[in-house]
Amino acid sequence: MNWDTVAGNWTQFKGKVKEQWGKLTDDELDMIAGQRDQLIGKIQEAYGIGRDEAERQMEGFERTLH
Repeated sequence: MNWDTVAGNWTQFKGKVKEQWGKLTDDELDMIAGQRDQLIGKIQEAYGIGRDEAERQMEGFERTLH
């Protein structure tokens, strides 16, 4: 799925993101507003992982959206 589609329908996808990364707050998700790079950064912060691991998790998540 194209990330532009996710960004355009962010309110629908927020729940799926919250299921995947439950440590992210609703306020953080509202601030991210569908921006992939910001989401990856927040995942890094919340889970104390590196960029590569956050990217790997994001790619796995994106595969579930098809």
